[in-house]
Amino acid sequence: MNRPVIKGASFVLTHTPSLVRHGSKPVREIEKDPSVLDRILPHLRSYEEAVAYPPNQVFIGNMRPEALKEIKGPWHKAKAPNAQRFSKGGEIMPEDEFYGWLKISDEFNLVQLEEGFLSEVKFKLEQHPLIQANDIERLGNGVSLASIEEKINQGLAVPLHVNKTQLIGYVATGHEEDHNLTGDIILENLCNKASGVVAMRHALSAFGVTPGQVDYVIGCDEEAVGDRYQRGGGNMAKSIAELAGCQNATGSDIKSFCCAPAHAIVVAAGLVQSGLYDEIVVIGGGCLAKLGMKYAGHLKNDMPIIEDQMGAIAILVGKDDGVSPVVRLDAVGKHEISAGSSAQQIYNSLVVKPLKRIGRRILDIDKYSVEMHNPEVTEPNGNGNVPKTNYRTLAAMAVLGGELDKANMNDFEEKHGMVGFSPTQGHIAAAIPFMGHARDMIMNGEINNAMFVAKGSLFLGKMTKLSDGMSYIIEKNEGSGS
Repeated sequence: MNRPVIKGASFVLTHTPSLVRHGSKPVREIEKDPSVLDRILPHLRSYEEAVAYPPNQVFIGNMRPEALKEIKGPWHKAKAPNAQRFSKGGEIMPEDEFYGWLKISDEFNLVQLEEGFLSEVKFKLEQHPLIQANDIERLGNGVSLASIEEKINQGLAVPLHVNKTQLIGYVATGHEEDHNLTGDIILENLCNKASGVVAMRHALSAFGVTPGQVDYVIGCDEEAVGDRYQRGGGNMAKSIAELAGCQNATGSDIKSFCCAPAHAIVVAAGLVQSGLYDEIVVIGGGCLAKLGMKYAGHLKNDMPIIEDQMGAIAILVGKDDGVSPVVRLDAVGKHEISAGSSAQQIYNSLVVKPLKRIGRRILDIDKYSVEMHNPEVTEPNGNGNVPKTNYRTLAAMAVLGGELDKANMNDFEEKHGMVGFSPTQGHIAAAIPFMGHARDMIMNGEINNAMFVAKGSLFLGKMTKLSDGMSYIIEKNEGSGS
């Protein structure tokens, strides 16, 4: 049997404050009251502030989650020590360079950038460690500002800005008679693709798996790629794999709202264990729609809009190499249709039952990764501290199981959990942000195992009232091989 292992994990943030106006919530509020944009703009962060923001350094892997406890809040007024743009397997990318990747990812000439701006971006991208000669060729030479303004005034394109208000380009509609190919939807999907390409290239560059070795790619994002005849047809995975140079790969997308990455890891591990494929990449690009989702709470509390960035992930799942953490497929937890929707029922299905299957209990897991939303994003908007609530529920389950004294519930998060640090990007925040840290901590001997517990809100699609959930364990590789 081919044991599946986690060979690498890359995490990328694209800092795009000028795209906040295109997030779903800001778009709707600006349409009702145009002055909302004037209130949003002064609260957008600079790139330097985004790089220095402590949770961002944790997300890309330069700091451990526990380091956030040592930084006095609020975090948006603090600076991470020795903050860096790049990490071992990721980065925080500035807005202007991201627009270059947006153009590189455009196969149908729908993205146009102003010639002077593009010239500056070319120079910067030529210094990027992941850029290739054919990428620079794909950028072209740009167009005049007058032609950009004309296209936008015709109502056939979505404007692109930098520095909050400077017009530098547009994304055109893909088809004038197709509501599924409007400029805003093309922009949303291209943002997902471009950020996913950067994350995948980082993973393939940093962890010893070459593009030619990749057999299969699984997309786990929340975008719907398609046209009027097949609105969610996909395949984001294959489009990203193409630009990442994976010429021997094919792929497909898995959709389950926030829970999709967990499904994708389990499916990838199953394909490896079956012997069908040796090297698989699970990829999830950023979600434009969620930019500025909770901006109202940030404005109310006179703080910067922290949802000014998109997160992207790339996880390498492959055949046992004797050193990388093993994915335990005999301890996968799933949210059965019969499980119900209460927190106790969900955690019984996702945690208690799979652990019991392999003779373990809740306290036998060193670290749990749940919904890792950054509380500094959610609390100002009245949504509470999501990770803390989840760890409290897990601790209560341990008490009910006779493993933990009720008086020690507050210690559970300290020992088995962590502070939330992920951007509120839906699928990105659901357990997966800890993967890079967990892999390193297991391989360094800091912990022996970690359990990833993800949930999804299927009811949002108005097709069912059900929730979703899946969990899995990764643990130390004892070096026995396949």
